[in-house]
Amino acid sequence: MNFDFTEEQLMIQESARDFAQNEIAPTSVERDIKAEFPTDIVKKIGELGFLGMMVSPDYGGAGMDTISYALAMIEISKVDASVGVIMSVNNSLVCWGLEEYGSEQIKQKYLVPLAKGEKLGAFALSEPEAGSDATKQHTIADKDGEFYVLNGIKNWTTNGFSADYHLVVATTDKSKGHHGISAFVVEKGTPGFGHGKKEDKMGIRSSDTCSLTFENCRVPKENMIWDEGKGFNFAMNTLNGGRIGIAAQALGIAEASLEAAIKYSKERKAFGKEIASLQAIQFKIADMAMKLDAAKLLTFKAAAMKDAGKKYYAEAAMAKLYASKAAVECALEAIQIHGGYGYVREYLVERYLRDAKITEIYEGTSEIQKIVIARSLLDAK
Repeated sequence: MNFDFTEEQLMIQESARDFAQNEIAPTSVERDIKAEFPTDIVKKIGELGFLGMMVSPDYGGAGMDTISYALAMIEISKVDASVGVIMSVNNSLVCWGLEEYGSEQIKQKYLVPLAKGEKLGAFALSEPEAGSDATKQHTIADKDGEFYVLNGIKNWTTNGFSADYHLVVATTDKSKGHHGISAFVVEKGTPGFGHGKKEDKMGIRSSDTCSLTFENCRVPKENMIWDEGKGFNFAMNTLNGGRIGIAAQALGIAEASLEAAIKYSKERKAFGKEIASLQAIQFKIADMAMKLDAAKLLTFKAAAMKDAGKKYYAEAAMAKLYASKAAVECALEAIQIHGGYGYVREYLVERYLRDAKITEIYEGTSEIQKIVIARSLLDAK
């Protein structure tokens, strides 16, 4: 087994690291406090090709592999997990799904500008009564000639305010259960399509999250993704890949936490010496490093399997489950090592914890990941 990254992958990692440190880091604290969307930064990462990393060059993308994507996600999220999730949604949940299942017309009209970074996408699946149980879609899409008429509400939509194109999952035939769910591309500004209030979140505050409303919103039938009744399958398959992106986001937070803990432990003195010399601190740092490395191995394994065209759903769930847990635990330990300073905004570790927690919730809670993993094992026997 080869654990070395290719020269191209390392170049992408370095490019992402340089951009994160020089362009993202200077405004990260202020944007977190103000809950301010990083419009200019998103434009720049689009110009770098980081919003369509895995999309074929035929459709305006960079044509990179999943490992390169994960490396870039780690570096971006290490500095600002809010920018990381914006990037993850556009890559994993929007571009990938459109390239895999969209018609040629959808790819030319929507995927190309999304992959080029000219437009931004959002993925709308969750509803007030359809969170972990995504089969309970109450948003309805009734066929009316050459259109589908959407009525309903979506919530927890990342990029919801800022996105130009929204991938919306809705019920087209109630009698068929989850086989009666379909997916559509809905453009910003379509009559009958609106937003609810912007959520005031604990973490990833610089990304926008809101509810979406549909009141007799007419969407052309050619905007349906895949086939009628395939929306649930589309959403689940898309989320499987998305979990690699969230695992990488969590890795970035965990890595930032570990580096901050090491740096502070070498600067802070207690009982006449650096606290890094204390066994209690060393044990914490050792545990953090072990969890981070284990999470990396799981994440890159899932990415490599995806790149090889192998079934990777259980591996992606394992990566997301463990990496998100590691991010929360590493952030907590970083705060503990910082003591009282870890509890104030002046030191970044309090933000790492606030940002880390959501990785255990969105794109499938930790409990859902365990179900995915267990069912994969049981079905194989």
